[in-house]
Amino acid sequence: MRVLVATTAGSGHFGPVVPFARALVDRGHDVVVTSPASFKTAVERSGFVHQPFADAPADEQSAIFARLRDVTNDEGNGIVIREIFGRINTRAALPDTQAFVERWRPDLVLREPAELSSYIAADTAGVPHVQVSCSLAAIEAGMPRLMEEPLGEIAPGCSIAGLEAAPRLTLVPHSFEDPALPGSADRFGEHTSPAPGGDLPDWWPGLDGPLVYVTFGSVAASIGMFPDLYRSVIAALAGRGVRVLLTLGEAGDPEALQPLPGNIHVKKFWPQLDVMVHAAAMVGHGGFGTTLIGLASGVPAVVVPLFADQPANARRVHDVGAGIALEGGPAAISGLGDAVERVLREVSFRTRAGAIAAEIAALPPVADAVPIIEGLAG
Repeated sequence: MRVLVATTAGSGHFGPVVPFARALVDRGHDVVVTSPASFKTAVERSGFVHQPFADAPADEQSAIFARLRDVTNDEGNGIVIREIFGRINTRAALPDTQAFVERWRPDLVLREPAELSSYIAADTAGVPHVQVSCSLAAIEAGMPRLMEEPLGEIAPGCSIAGLEAAPRLTLVPHSFEDPALPGSADRFGEHTSPAPGGDLPDWWPGLDGPLVYVTFGSVAASIGMFPDLYRSVIAALAGRGVRVLLTLGEAGDPEALQPLPGNIHVKKFWPQLDVMVHAAAMVGHGGFGTTLIGLASGVPAVVVPLFADQPANARRVHDVGAGIALEGGPAAISGLGDAVERVLREVSFRTRAGAIAAEIAALPPVADAVPIIEGLAG
């Protein structure tokens, strides 16, 4: 079976699709990942063949992002979904995506909800498609309506009905969904383990406090939040009796944060699973992938949401009792030290995170999604 996997250029969008794509490869299916040309390295690093489509014009994206400064987070999300994902990205990607679908003739398209050109190409060619969630069902439920206008302009023959009716696969456990809109999807657990020999180096000689893992994902440092956001975090956690591993992503330079307190170590990147097995708590931005990895590992969190769906994810962490949400963006970092100490001190947070980890562990493995996908492909 030939499966075309489609994603936008974002680790938070691609990451949840990767386990399903790998499971298909393991079953012997032919998998190609199509994404913006700029995302080639990330796709190939994950072990897949990359089929590029055109990136959206940078000036058009910048003009849209400039509008977000004067609107609320919810209004900004609507603008990004409609104008960036729905219109600008789709116009750029569609010629290449349609040409490849017509040439390669996949049996099925496996897509994340923000990549619209793959839906148009699949619908036009009569190819079945499956959606892999990259956020909570409550967030994704409104995306088709926001994309309706640009879809009608770019592909008048396609309807959002096909988007709304698409079969869904998700890694989100039922208890973490918004109870008001839990959605309907086949749920699976990504049952992964740290690599052999995944012990952390002794970056904190002479210190033995609990380990706090801090990450704001791969985007924050690239959009003007470096170095100030990270310096605020360092100041908040210095001298708190904890060992801190802070990762920046490729856009951040650890040297720019020197000198560092003795209890804090900074890296561009470290495998998250290798950290989680040692972590007593996590500090994050509420990114979908990082939040799920933390929950699957039973690690309580302090979440400082910055943009996109992160506030919704942070509120769910709070609502299920697995951590603390510090809303307010970078200004909320002033309360970070006390919040971390509370999460470490109060056993209830680790208990609730552990309960969700047990729920995830009890879900069917991602490999069990392959027969479902095969059935949808006919």
